[in-house]
Amino acid sequence: MSGRERVSLPQVSDLMAPGQPLPFKVLDGQGRLLLAAGQVIANARQLQALLERGACVEYDDAQAVRAARAAAAAGGAGSAAPSGRHGTLFDRWEQQVWGLDALLRVIGRDAGQRAAVEAFGVEHIALVDREPDVALFLCIRQDDRRFALYGLTHALHTATVALLSARVLGWPPARVQSLVLAALTMNASIVELQARMAEQADPPTKKQIDEIRAHPQRSAALLRASGVEDAEWLGAVEDHHERSGGGGHPRGLQEVGETPRLLRAVDVFMAKISPRALRAPLLPQAAARQLFQEDVGGPVASALIKAVGLYPPGDFVRLRNGDAAIVVRRATAVAAVQAVGVQDAKGKPLGSAPKRDTGLPEFAISGPLPERAGLPRVLPEQLYGLLEP
Repeated sequence: MSGRERVSLPQVSDLMAPGQPLPFKVLDGQGRLLLAAGQVIANARQLQALLERGACVEYDDAQAVRAARAAAAAGGAGSAAPSGRHGTLFDRWEQQVWGLDALLRVIGRDAGQRAAVEAFGVEHIALVDREPDVALFLCIRQDDRRFALYGLTHALHTATVALLSARVLGWPPARVQSLVLAALTMNASIVELQARMAEQADPPTKKQIDEIRAHPQRSAALLRASGVEDAEWLGAVEDHHERSGGGGHPRGLQEVGETPRLLRAVDVFMAKISPRALRAPLLPQAAARQLFQEDVGGPVASALIKAVGLYPPGDFVRLRNGDAAIVVRRATAVAAVQAVGVQDAKGKPLGSAPKRDTGLPEFAISGPLPERAGLPRVLPEQLYGLLEP
């Protein structure tokens, strides 16, 4: 949280333009990061979502931008406003966050919303299918720490991994779509609570625990009020915190269907590998091992692990030649894991981002990289290029 003076987004509208990189970070009403400097406000829908969240900018940052542009104009360099750019696949993924925000803010208000939620789910499936390894990279490599949006990004990441896991299990498309829709909406009633808990230092309060325990049924109630009648979708939302044999909530069921079991497994896996303000995420390998042990090597855990891969895109690994590298492509039937070197054995950055075929002996993966504090932040555009949307 910042204690610096802030101004509302409309007060700095002259310093921004749709489709252009932001010259400053944008915060919500509680001072939590919503957009980093350099990100783009793409359209009116995203701007409206930001305004509804009380978006603001630190006064000193805005003044610095004004001063820099005034100086540039006085020197004959024009307004020095950043130039626009064509949208990329990564911009589309950012817009998914704000699209889901818009949907979940109004869910339950009328019975005509079901079609909009279903259309969003179909769009999400198509976006994952466009570049599955990119989708997984965004799930695994969560560097921006925008805790105000945790409930939204967690839902999108869970939907991605659930989709790929269900495909491994060979589920028919209609069932896969119901699962994805359940992942996107399972926490519809606690999105803001998730944001607060992602950054709070204290254990959950009794009120928060009560809200958590009640949210599966409350979220399902919002969906029914939105016109949802799909039993697979609703059942997965209602039961995604139940555990076979009892011990889950809110009903403590002994028998749980496969759809909510898969949704719960992915939900827990993603929560464990996602950063919080006061704790580091688990390595994907550790989270996968815990899941496999809990499921006793069952089909749900096996499908998730196969879908994600032992070394998923976005994961940092150590190569046999000593390089630290980041995975960009999962292994296939004909190719080994593909990675990009980011640091040599002595800790020196590899500025050229060399591609590494881990099927070659010198670039074989020695194992995951547990200590990541000194590694550079790597943008997906640097690794995949500016992919077309």
